[in-house]
Amino acid sequence: MVHPPGASGVRALLEARRCIQLDPLDRIGTNADLVAMARVDGLRRDEVYTHLLPGHAFEHFAKERCLLPAYAFPYYREQTPHMAWWRHGERVKRLASFPGDVVEEVLEEVRQRGPVTSGALEDRGSAEALDWNGWKGAGKVNTLALEVLWTDCRVVVCGRSGRAKLYDLPERALPEVAAARTELPFEEWALGERVEAAGLLATASGPHWSMLDPVRRSDLPRQLVDQGRLALVRVDGSRRTYLAPTDLSDRRFPDDDGRMRILGPLDPLLWDRKLVSQVFGFDYVWEVYKPKAQRRWGYYVCPLLHRGHLVGRLEAHVDAGRVVVDRLWEEEGQDFDPGAFAEAVERHQDGM
Repeated sequence: MVHPPGASGVRALLEARRCIQLDPLDRIGTNADLVAMARVDGLRRDEVYTHLLPGHAFEHFAKERCLLPAYAFPYYREQTPHMAWWRHGERVKRLASFPGDVVEEVLEEVRQRGPVTSGALEDRGSAEALDWNGWKGAGKVNTLALEVLWTDCRVVVCGRSGRAKLYDLPERALPEVAAARTELPFEEWALGERVEAAGLLATASGPHWSMLDPVRRSDLPRQLVDQGRLALVRVDGSRRTYLAPTDLSDRRFPDDDGRMRILGPLDPLLWDRKLVSQVFGFDYVWEVYKPKAQRRWGYYVCPLLHRGHLVGRLEAHVDAGRVVVDRLWEEEGQDFDPGAFAEAVERHQDGM
């Protein structure tokens, strides 16, 4: 294994990967669970949160909404007044229609009572929920106000109470970094972080850029390449160019331990689906939001990684604490090891 077991391994994983994408869907663990359990021994479902929050991580927009290492907080805190985060303006506008300053009221209540969930706050009524493509956002004033405060880095998610997020002030949840100063402009720092997270970051647009697409369209990537701070590389057989760390070819990685791993649908390895197809010959589309009749594979399908190859796909769920395999697809042209698969499911079972 690359990382030690348990809490220290999860913390090392987040620092190495730079971010872990979050998603609330939970079939055999959330995406954050799956990313961590594929790389760190001795984890149980939801321990990725308890090992990181509070003190070692916070949540914000990076590759969509992510867990980010604590050292990144000062950059987000200083950037929030200048960046049009996702639907932030709409939330502020809707809250402005309520009497008083509900955002400041909620902040004061968190200051007095935190850590606290939205549902535990004094009831301030309902607001019109945001609606994008049929998906409904927050319908409570408290939740909407917390989202504004969270986006502005005036509060942070510091843990979970069941499935509900706990909020607190940064100075309490992240005392070692809450007042720290930054060394680089946000865009410059964030681009370096994204390149490290991706390993190879295609210069073409795509989900791998996510919230940093304005940086992609700027002159900054070219400037950092010209300065020798990033490398511009190609992959054999592809016309695309990629940004990479300048020392990537000199890095050494642990020998493969022979284990098969169940990957989350939003695992960093899968961010760039074109690169996955190019390198692994594996076509992967997360079909969870497709109508059932349009799915080729299934609702929540996880790729299987074994000895440097993507060798299959798994659809499973948890029933009474047991992992139930619904369907298994062995990838054509790959050697599929049933014993390694059984061991992977058993290891995952231990975390349920």
